[in-house]
Parts: sequence; structure tokens; C-alpha cells
Amino acid sequence: MRTVSNWVIGAIVATGLASCGQQGDGAAASGPQTPPPPSEAEQQAQLAALPAPYNTADLENGRRQFGLCRSCHTVVEGGPNMTGPNLHGVFGRPAASVEGYRYSDALQNAGFVWDAERLDAWLANPRTYLPGNRMTFVGLDDPKKRIDLIAYLKVESGFAPGETATPEPEAPVPADS
Repeated sequence: MRTVSNWVIGAIVATGLASCGQQGDGAAASGPQTPPPPSEAEQQAQLAALPAPYNTADLENGRRQFGLCRSCHTVVEGGPNMTGPNLHGVFGRPAASVEGYRYSDALQNAGFVWDAERLDAWLANPRTYLPGNRMTFVGLDDPKKRIDLIAYLKVESGFAPGETATPEPEAPVPADS
């Protein structure tokens, strides 16, 4: 399992190696190198470290479910905001806090921190969970698909099991359907 220090060391090494590849005529290297994606074994170790029920999720199904999100969201570190914000680091992040993304008033005033339970309720039906948000996704009815998707997001978005999130303010009460 990769830790933050492994990522930092990898980035430093990659930067050093990139500078070694510069041409004597002043041509720059191809750009900053990023660490390779986690191997399947590393992903499975990350999955196993997640709390239940996410530790038994199907990552491949979660990846397929993220296909529903991919047209609007990226999940890689440093990925761009699209129609929706980049989701890297979403767990433990206050709602409406991605730099450079323009959120609806509903999300700007939501006053909560994203966690798996909140994301599960959001994904079930974003419109009724937080009326007034601009997300056009109709929701994902199947609880197993949401578990798989959330586990995938945890593995892909830089979530570190055992980290504690910022204390949450009072949560909004979902509107009646």
C-alpha cells in the first residue's frame, strides 16, 4: 500500500530523473513524471483496508460504474474540473471547496464534509438529497453498485484509511420525495 511519503519520494525521484534527461541544447524533458498507478495487488490491499462494506466491494464494477461519472468528473490528482469538479481527495473534503470550480448556491451553502455515507445518499438521488444543486445525474438505485463505486473512488482518489476528516458541521436534512 502506498503512503503519502512514498508518493512524495516518488515525485522527487521522478523530478530528478526528468532533469537528467535534458538535452545539452536546452531542450526540456517531456515534463514532470508521475508515479505509476498502483498495481492490482496494491489496489486490492487498499480495498482490504477500507471499512465495511467497502472492503469487499468489486473494484472492476466500481470502475464500470464510474463510467457514468466520467463524462463530467475526473478522479486523478491534478485532473481538470469538467462539467463537475475533480473528485481526487473528495473524502474528508468540505462540499463546494475545489479551487476554480463554480458550484451551485445549494452546494456552497451545504455546510458538510464528504464521507462515504453522505456520498452514498447523494449518489442514490442527488436532486432530492440536496435540492437546488446543478448535477444532472439521476442517481444510482442499486446499493451494491453505489458501494462498488464508492470503494473505487476511495482507491482512486487518494483516500487513506484511518485518516480522520475535519469535524462535520450539522448536515442538511434531505427533502421529502
